[in-house]
Amino acid sequence: MPVLKVYNNTSIETSVPEELLLGKRHLTDKEISVLKAQNNFNSDESWQNVYVPEKEGEFSPYLIRNCSIRGFLVTGRLVKASLQFHDLCLETGFYRSNLENVFVEGDCVIRNVHYLSNYRIGRQCILFNIQEMSCTNHAKFGNGLLKNGEPETNRVWVGVGNENDNRAVLPFEKMIPADAFIWSRYREDRELQKRFIELTEYNQPVTLDTYGIVEHDAVIKNTAILKDAKIGAHSYIKGALKLKNITVLSNEDEPSQIGEGVELVNGIMGYGSKVFYQAVGVRFVIGRNCQLKYGARLLNSVLGDNSNISCCEVLNNLIFPFHEQHHNSSFLIASTLCGQSNIASGATIGSNHNSRSPDGEMFAGRGFWPGLCSDFKHNSKFASFTLVSKGSFQHELNVTYPFSLVASNGEGKCITIIPAYWFLYNMYAITRNKSKFLKRDKRVVKLQHIETDPLAPDTIQEMVESLKRIIILTGEYLCEKGFEKAVNASSSDELYKIAKDYLHQNPDAEFKLFDRSCQKKYGAEIHKPVRAYKTYRKFIKYFACSVLLEYCHLFNVKIDREELKIIVRQFPLYEKWVNAGGQIIPEQKLYELFDLIKNRKINSWDEVHDFYDKCQKNYLMYKVTYSIHLLESLYCRKIRDFSQEIFDDIISDVTAVSNEMLKEAFSSREKDYVDEFRKITFRNDEEMKAVIGNIEDNSFLSEMKESTQKFNQDIKEIFDIS
Repeated sequence: MPVLKVYNNTSIETSVPEELLLGKRHLTDKEISVLKAQNNFNSDESWQNVYVPEKEGEFSPYLIRNCSIRGFLVTGRLVKASLQFHDLCLETGFYRSNLENVFVEGDCVIRNVHYLSNYRIGRQCILFNIQEMSCTNHAKFGNGLLKNGEPETNRVWVGVGNENDNRAVLPFEKMIPADAFIWSRYREDRELQKRFIELTEYNQPVTLDTYGIVEHDAVIKNTAILKDAKIGAHSYIKGALKLKNITVLSNEDEPSQIGEGVELVNGIMGYGSKVFYQAVGVRFVIGRNCQLKYGARLLNSVLGDNSNISCCEVLNNLIFPFHEQHHNSSFLIASTLCGQSNIASGATIGSNHNSRSPDGEMFAGRGFWPGLCSDFKHNSKFASFTLVSKGSFQHELNVTYPFSLVASNGEGKCITIIPAYWFLYNMYAITRNKSKFLKRDKRVVKLQHIETDPLAPDTIQEMVESLKRIIILTGEYLCEKGFEKAVNASSSDELYKIAKDYLHQNPDAEFKLFDRSCQKKYGAEIHKPVRAYKTYRKFIKYFACSVLLEYCHLFNVKIDREELKIIVRQFPLYEKWVNAGGQIIPEQKLYELFDLIKNRKINSWDEVHDFYDKCQKNYLMYKVTYSIHLLESLYCRKIRDFSQEIFDDIISDVTAVSNEMLKEAFSSREKDYVDEFRKITFRNDEEMKAVIGNIEDNSFLSEMKESTQKFNQDIKEIFDIS
């Protein structure tokens, strides 16, 4: 019910923060007369609540017309001038607006703002055609904070990863996906969870004296409601319906935009991001350089940097950087996606609960790519770079093989998995992955570290585990087929060795394996396991050598025995890795971080980010020791015992992989030019070339050819075991 306030004809007491009055003065009698003559109204008849610049010539009362003033109005320079943004050009000044407790830094346009209350406006801002723009004294601008006297129920949580909110996190301005990840995943550590709340509240204001903020050079026009909003510098907002309890981070280098029909409530929008065309966000954190448009709905979700979502619904999700989801019929619910993902049209991921409560969820490593009209039953989990062909998957999935293709064979049947599919049949896509994402990264400030190389410790450790799994399943297969050595094996360890030897000694063998753990009830048929085994091993070796090559280039050294001693002595070995928001971090380092937080040696999220930075600084060194460990595992001996013959074998194998990558990348891309069915929509070859270009003009392949030649030459030079 509205509360009636009756104003009498006496002066109104106003309380103006002292810091706003530096260099300011009261109005002169002449200025008051001019303001009255221009149809301005003031609830304080003495006009003592209006403050203007002391400096002569910096205030013109003729530039305030048809305005209503209550509380206080403090303005900086206001002289005859104009502000232009795109095709909009308006005279500076305040026109046809209701102003209450407003501070304006100077040279601004406030025109047709029907209600502007409790705001600080920066320099050279345009506020044009706004229905309501107000701020309460307890505003949090989308942050998960509480002010003095507020109950816990007032706190805004973002329920990522699960619809029951038991993975919920508190949003804050500098939140990155790594923060949301560690907060949402390690729920069993209650002390750590409590400390995360304390980190979020560290040094944050709790007094009830908050005011809204519009930073300099911002433009807001034709907008209905802004309430409890903090609008960053150089922001551009046009035609929005409702912006409530939000922060829009923006600056000159990374300006943010909000367009027509947008509604954003309880959230934080990152630098350089754009939200357009009837998009809706409720309880959200949007990262840097993201786009949300064409009616997209983002609810209870954290969206990582460099992501684009259009037309669809995204609920209760934690999404790492470089996520693409464009099509009207797709939606995504209760998932954690580790980035570089692409959701095809019609994919219905989520909401098919298999229990009595909405607690199902999905977890997918980076590079997740479900096909058209795919649907999955929660709970499901996918290794990195899993490609899922079109189909309805009626049972829970646990796909542990990275770079694989998964296909449905219909209801009541096992699924088909081809491990290492990307390397075998789509080398162009996987080799282009790193450079593609680096080119799309338009962030000026890269607070969230992002690994874009498909071959990194997170994917390599999945390959290592897949090798072990293929060996175990091969042992079971050999026993089923009556292979004498396998049947007579005296232990599981002996059977494991027999199966491993079989895979090495029969590189052209063709058979299928059955993995019952990949799909509930019906399991999975593993196709081409021998090729997958060989391919995984080749690329593990290639990764290890490419890391050692990077190390040699950085420090201008060769891998001799003395250098190996230095590496082993100086840098610890980490075998388990975690994709934390896009940054690959040793799992042990995360536990070190948690101990520092719980022991109160880290007390803010800024300090947590400093820890991430230190891990990234040492990332190459961590990878070097891991690479040496991988080579030792592949050759079953310590690297100090490697002979020149082994190093020659490594060089031969790795250069062969390098050449194969180049050859297969060309081959997989060439199909787009030579396949007859690719040509059928074109009248002739000349028209096709005019539309899709020539393969010879492909800049990526040209660059890859040069880098392959250099890699092959360098890899021959770095190993010197003398």
